[in-house]
Amino acid sequence: MAREFSRPQRVAQQVQKEVAMILQREIKDARLGLVTVSSVDVTRDLAYAKVFVTFLDDSEEGIQQGLVALEEAKPYIRLLLGKAMRLRAVPELRFAYDKSLVEGMRMSNLATQAVSDDRRKKQQHNSSDEDN
Repeated sequence: MAREFSRPQRVAQQVQKEVAMILQREIKDARLGLVTVSSVDVTRDLAYAKVFVTFLDDSEEGIQQGLVALEEAKPYIRLLLGKAMRLRAVPELRFAYDKSLVEGMRMSNLATQAVSDDRRKKQQHNSSDEDN
């Protein structure tokens, strides 16, 4: 019987949990502010882990500062990750900003605006029909 989750998927889930805990408890950098680990992709050979993050300050400058702070803290994060997880080799971390949350909110706002515009036009059309 096939496994439900592959080893890279299970390692990715564990890396996500551990990195989130490390960022929350161990990294004290004002440039990071509130950072969230949204997902992790691990290569099949478990050599690299791409960590997708979002920041509370989603301005362009805030994102750049946050990514720079993560790059500077990467060796320390990897050290703590190695202590927390029992792996033969700890994946090399690569941090990337996750645009999907912001893009999803933008799409949701566009849909809400389109629905409200449609309702307003329908009400205007109905009120003009009543006047005739």
